[in-house]
Amino acid sequence: MEEQLIDFQQENDEITINLKNIFLALWSRRFFIIKIFSIVLAFFIALTFVSAKKWKVDADLYINKTNNSNFMEVNPYALEDVGKIGSVLGGTDPLADEIELIQSPLVIDKVIKENNLRYRKMYGFIPTKKTGQYLTTGAFLKKGPEFESKKGTHVLSISYTSKKKDLAYNVVNSIIKNYIILHKEVNSRKSKSDKAIIESEYKKAKAELDKNVNTAGGLPTQSLAGTGNLAAMSAFSRTAQSAIGNIKGQYVAGEKSRIAVGESAAKVEKLASKLEWANLVDVMSDSSKVIVIKKPHPLRDWEYASPKLFINILLGIVFGIIFSIIGVIYKEITDKKLSYSMLGSDVIYDLKNDYVKFMTELVANSDKKILFTQFENLPAKYTEELKKYPNIRYTNADISTEFKNSVKNTDFVVLLASINKTNAENYKSVKRIIEKTNKTILYEVLV
Repeated sequence: MEEQLIDFQQENDEITINLKNIFLALWSRRFFIIKIFSIVLAFFIALTFVSAKKWKVDADLYINKTNNSNFMEVNPYALEDVGKIGSVLGGTDPLADEIELIQSPLVIDKVIKENNLRYRKMYGFIPTKKTGQYLTTGAFLKKGPEFESKKGTHVLSISYTSKKKDLAYNVVNSIIKNYIILHKEVNSRKSKSDKAIIESEYKKAKAELDKNVNTAGGLPTQSLAGTGNLAAMSAFSRTAQSAIGNIKGQYVAGEKSRIAVGESAAKVEKLASKLEWANLVDVMSDSSKVIVIKKPHPLRDWEYASPKLFINILLGIVFGIIFSIIGVIYKEITDKKLSYSMLGSDVIYDLKNDYVKFMTELVANSDKKILFTQFENLPAKYTEELKKYPNIRYTNADISTEFKNSVKNTDFVVLLASINKTNAENYKSVKRIIEKTNKTILYEVLV
């Protein structure tokens, strides 16, 4: 258990991050960072002016979903579209069917031909079997036209992006035009179908009415008014009783004929009213229920959608920071001279400012053997000051057996080196030897 805790502590020690070392490493390479950042930022700004520009044209359509007539309030038999009711109840897109309709080959194929949209050579120079052929509906839809219904409304947005501003404008116009034509055709077929059904029913009802009128018989209701004396006589005469019975029979037959004629007439009248509206709707079907509430307009040279200078500046800043950090890491790893990232956690960055801290540590360990390993020489004024400490010895940093033995015969090691001057590979090798001998580096002193 104790061994596991020691290992865990060692792992924690290994991943300790010295933020000061990181800051100093970045600060020492600030001119290098500024150089990389400026180059990347300039590159993205230049892209704004040299990249191929793209233009985006958009439009909004309001689609009236009322069935048969635009005047639902006065149309006695108009019904709301089933899709609309379903969308309210089920939460589906009320314009889902319209989007499918506008994306159908009935519309898109015409758009492709009107704008001469064909397959081009692969990579701009390799011809294929498709080269020169009209695009398919699926291929065109993958290339960029966007259709979106605005939530909770019957407004459909259409947009198209192209490297040619005139093409973008023409494609959106063509989509709208052919969709409206298809919409009119669908409405016309529907209205004509409804009209045919109502007209057929009207003719049947009219024929039935004529038949009932022609076969009507019996006595009218007023004929019973003068039968009072005859009814009185029927109490004494069989002949009078027979006459009264005949009159009643004819009266019942007359009532039945009158009711049948009345029912047929009411049916004919109702169907006539509907037929009148069907004729009106048939005429109205030639007008579209699609209203262009935001018309596409020809774009000017400066109205391109991309690239945008502001967006490219933001990208330049982000990627400038990223590439600067990558550059610093690369330089820190590959630098042949000592850098801040190679230092440990116990560092004397400025001996003049940290002199008291350094001397305190030496006094506290005056009973221990301390080996000053010199990559660079300590300034003379500090060397004279340290002569009064008999436990301090000096040696030049070297990769040799003698150096290893010197390290073994000491308790602590102090490394004396200089940033951007001391050989980085030698510094790493010496530290590795010290670690292998299980000796503690008291301080890494920058001179």
